[in-house]
Amino acid sequence: MNFIDVIVPLPLHNTFTYAIDDEQAGALRDGMRVAVPFGKSKVYTAIVYRIHHEAPKFYDAKPIEEILDEFPTVSKNQLKFWDWMSSYYMCSLGEVLKASLPSAFLLESETVVELDKTKPIDEGTLDDDEFLIFEALQHKSLLRIEEIMQILERKGVLPILNRMVDKQAIIVNQELFEQYKPKRVRYIKLASEYAGNDALEGLLNELSRAPKQREVLMSLFTLTSKSKKPITVAELSLTSKTSSAVIKTLIDKEILKDYYLDQDRVKFDGEVTLKDITFSSHQEKAYRSIKEAFTQQPVCLLKGITSSGKTEIYVKLIQDAILDEKQVLYLVPEIALTTQLIKRLQSYFGEHVLIYHSKYSVNERVEVYNHIKNGTKGRIVIGARSSIFLPFKNLGLIIIDESHESTFKQYDPAPRYNARDASVVLANLFNANVLMGSATPSIESFYNAKAGKFGYAELNQRYGNVLPPEIELVNIKEKYKKKLMTGHFSDSLLEEIKTVLDTGEQIILFQNRRGYSPYMECFTCGHSPQCPNCDVSLTFHSYKNQLRCHYCGFHMAVQLDCMKCGSNEITTKGLGTEQVETELKELFPNHNIGRMDLDTTRGKHGYEKIITAFENEEIDILVGTQMLSKGLDFRNVALVGVMNADSLLNFPDFRAHERSFQMLLQVAGRSGRTKKRGKVLIQTYNPFHQILQQVTTNDYNGMFKDQLEERHHYKYPPIYRLIKFTFRGRDFNTVNEASLWFAKSLKN
Repeated sequence: MNFIDVIVPLPLHNTFTYAIDDEQAGALRDGMRVAVPFGKSKVYTAIVYRIHHEAPKFYDAKPIEEILDEFPTVSKNQLKFWDWMSSYYMCSLGEVLKASLPSAFLLESETVVELDKTKPIDEGTLDDDEFLIFEALQHKSLLRIEEIMQILERKGVLPILNRMVDKQAIIVNQELFEQYKPKRVRYIKLASEYAGNDALEGLLNELSRAPKQREVLMSLFTLTSKSKKPITVAELSLTSKTSSAVIKTLIDKEILKDYYLDQDRVKFDGEVTLKDITFSSHQEKAYRSIKEAFTQQPVCLLKGITSSGKTEIYVKLIQDAILDEKQVLYLVPEIALTTQLIKRLQSYFGEHVLIYHSKYSVNERVEVYNHIKNGTKGRIVIGARSSIFLPFKNLGLIIIDESHESTFKQYDPAPRYNARDASVVLANLFNANVLMGSATPSIESFYNAKAGKFGYAELNQRYGNVLPPEIELVNIKEKYKKKLMTGHFSDSLLEEIKTVLDTGEQIILFQNRRGYSPYMECFTCGHSPQCPNCDVSLTFHSYKNQLRCHYCGFHMAVQLDCMKCGSNEITTKGLGTEQVETELKELFPNHNIGRMDLDTTRGKHGYEKIITAFENEEIDILVGTQMLSKGLDFRNVALVGVMNADSLLNFPDFRAHERSFQMLLQVAGRSGRTKKRGKVLIQTYNPFHQILQQVTTNDYNGMFKDQLEERHHYKYPPIYRLIKFTFRGRDFNTVNEASLWFAKSLKN
């Protein structure tokens, strides 16, 4: 007997064994997709994990439904990577499978209804709704649940179907359906019998009484003479300025012939404009250090200050990898970063660049996945953290840009992986190199570099010897006392904004909270509305006049009276990007003000529109959250303002001080990136805080030394390892007792 172990896309820890016949055993290979029955009526797409001859001990193996692939969808290296991820991050292989594959590969079974033809049906026993379904099935052999909902004009149709099954009027089955559909484009060409000049002349004479048809043919000749590319029907219709009906007539007459070709949804239409890279002496030195480090260690850390030209070094390393016919993975922490980066890399590598992230549609992601698996197109993949799951064939280099970022960590759902750490394991499977680049490396990475686990290279000069920005702290505690504040703006910040606007330069204002204000509070009793699901304060959004939870998306209309005591004295507390934008519009009504946060960048091209508008100087002042702080290159920004640095410092996390330092230096790095020195103003209630002092002098080594001592003292990573146990449940007393019992057991 032949058997296969499969991974099912469910959070179950085991693989499941199914029986296969000899013919199927000959066709199947590890990593192929098969449809398997699971439970009473469900059919799932599973991945073949192992082919063997051992029957399961505790159950009878069911046969598989069908084989869905001719070639494996998942490579052997991917399966090894999934194994590691499942054991290291303590989750099931099914959860890793769900995270790894675009959902279109996981064919779903759909409930379909057909007539039960085993015995005649007494129509008199059917009620009105049942009769409508019965009648529809006379005209159509199968009906989907959605179609039945439309016929009955209601949602709850399952009880009706159950009654019909009991009456033996219908059979309910599961049918697999494919989610991915290739994009097909309709092309047109002249029928082969009119290819000769004589036949063509005769045809044009014949059409002398049909000027529109003649015009279409003339346009087709013009387009064909200009370009050797196939001509689309849409292109011909546009050029000849005629309707598609005229083209259809010519097709019916068999003068023109139409045909279809599959086309990529995402394609590069531009030109490769850049070839050579000119390094400064500092870049050259860093590049050589990295190449040398790779001979000793597979992982290297590049610490380069903001605007030092790290991207040019990445480009040179990518060129080296492509010359060796290797693939490159370029990981970025935010989709917002990819917009500028894609343009830059495409100007060097053209259509070799593929993009993979969650803002792309399922179909677009399937196409990228297939290109990488088949090695047909695209040697370079730019992507967010999920792109480590792609089916690389011969990966040679992984670049992790802004490697200190916390967004490389996936928190929910499982697998709760860190793409920075996981990419080191992925590279190891291919004997590839990993380069981590950052202006402010994470303490863990820098500690590993110091300990000799990673190679190390640094860039301490900005490109073109531009001076780093001048960073100044503004004590808003003093400013409030002296009544020098206008809203949330100090007089120093307002003066600087006016000066910069007068010179025609741009400004970035940073506030790491979206919405209008972080919470609302009742003056009388101090009550603040909480989310019923997450137990966190609801954030006030003025543009929709609602309170929203930023964890689960729960929202409600703004309450005019306190929900606890009924008082109407409710006020907003704290500061969000929306409020900063509102205040700026009142202070500078004649200037364009933009906002970049999760609310304004929801669409597929949301990031691109805002970044392009700011690059083209259509926006004078851009207000934003931490999206703005990473790797973006704006040439005309002279001033960066941080509205309130204390909210970063006072975060309940042992990494809060490290993150504050990184965030403030990163956002400061957006200022003065060309010839003129930029300026940064940081508003704070505590200007004497050690971290803020270290930010003003760009003292990374001082921050690292202090934080390492503190971590050693309190037993935190990277000196110690940390495990966090979270207890959840519906009943508070049960959770409380269980967690206390667990803590006591650990102490014992």
